[in-house]
Amino acid sequence: MPSLLEAIVEKYECFEDDTFDQMPIAIYVPRKNPRNMIPNLLVLNDCDIDSAGQESDLRDKCHGVEELDLAQNCLSRWSEVFKILHIMPRLKFANLSFNNLSSDINSAIEVCDDTGETYPCLKSIVLNSTNITWRSFRHILKRIPMVEEIHLSMNNYDVIDLDDDEHCQHIQMPSVKRLHFTGNPVSTWSEVCKLGRAFPNLESLVLAECPLQSLMTPPPSPDSHQGLLSYPRQGSGFCNMTLDSPHDAFTHLRFLNLNRTLIRTWDDVDILGRFPALRYLRIQGCPIFEENSERQEYTEHERRQLLIARLTCIQTLNGGAEITADDREDAERFLIRYYMDKPENERPERYNELVQIHGKLDPLVNIDLTPESKVQVKIICGDKCEQHILDVYQTVNELKQKLEKFSGIPAHRMRVFYMDQHVCSVIGPEEMKFPNKRLYSYNIVKGDQIIVDSKK
Repeated sequence: MPSLLEAIVEKYECFEDDTFDQMPIAIYVPRKNPRNMIPNLLVLNDCDIDSAGQESDLRDKCHGVEELDLAQNCLSRWSEVFKILHIMPRLKFANLSFNNLSSDINSAIEVCDDTGETYPCLKSIVLNSTNITWRSFRHILKRIPMVEEIHLSMNNYDVIDLDDDEHCQHIQMPSVKRLHFTGNPVSTWSEVCKLGRAFPNLESLVLAECPLQSLMTPPPSPDSHQGLLSYPRQGSGFCNMTLDSPHDAFTHLRFLNLNRTLIRTWDDVDILGRFPALRYLRIQGCPIFEENSERQEYTEHERRQLLIARLTCIQTLNGGAEITADDREDAERFLIRYYMDKPENERPERYNELVQIHGKLDPLVNIDLTPESKVQVKIICGDKCEQHILDVYQTVNELKQKLEKFSGIPAHRMRVFYMDQHVCSVIGPEEMKFPNKRLYSYNIVKGDQIIVDSKK
């Protein structure tokens, strides 16, 4: 398998060209072949790279690299990872996804005689599907003290272990602002809260496709009333501390993605409304929206209105447009009317709050603007006159075909005129020229007339 150095040589030095030294130069041209210049953004995906390569040569080529993408390679030894980080002092972004980095990081330290070097320039690290252990991850965090964005998706984490083994202290990284945790089988919010304590300034958290069933800490039992519970403090030490409310660990969280989780009660939505800084929320594909109390699926409009009415501080929902004051008032009035005829024990606390603001509203009048499907009109053809019941959903051409027997005129030779009984004295008859136009578009009502004539 190639080393990183060999992969770089193959990609950027495959063409050797000595003609630069022989050509007369009329304008400024770099003496070094541009193919040999390594870019600041180095992408070497799926190249079977398993090691760093000769360190001095690699340093000469990569000392200016700021972004490195080594996803889907064969790196498995932390000693090689640290060697790569060491020779790229300006590195700001590193993607190591889909490399199997499950080995013990302590053995890597011993092999490379590591001195605990840190990488303060590294702001973003991607470790998706690397199988990195929590012990190794804690060690990595100590090496990247200024990191702002971490990707830990699809690492099969069902618990969060960020306690320092030696000092029984919870790791805290104030620099971290964004965390991606998609597709890990963590199922309780009390575990997620450990992430909030480790990263106290967290502003963005992605938990999509995690089987979270509730935001309550602890989650309610299946037989308990799934309402807002009290959250007693448990434990006395920092390592086993639990929070007394679900949002205490996320005081700075502004963006939260809960798409395709197992959230199934509106009480959890009410909890989201209590996150002090939350402004942007994605919550789609969850069991909560599958059916309402009448065992019917919520419509998209109902889901959005009920969410906006319950989440008082959310500015953007599911990536849509910013919620305006009018949008919020419409949603709040919708919630009042949605629950006003339901039993009191099914109404959320938000219902009473909104009644205090908007008062008790009258139900909306259900006005059916659908045109009548059948109307009685007078059909006139020369001296003949009959009352007919017309289907207004038929087309003009279909009407002509049905009037052939009455009028004795073939449909292709027939002209028909519509007479509105209220305005015919002013504007006269209107010829129905368009064969595919449906009759209801003429606003035909009982008592109007249809005049049949023949083409000359």
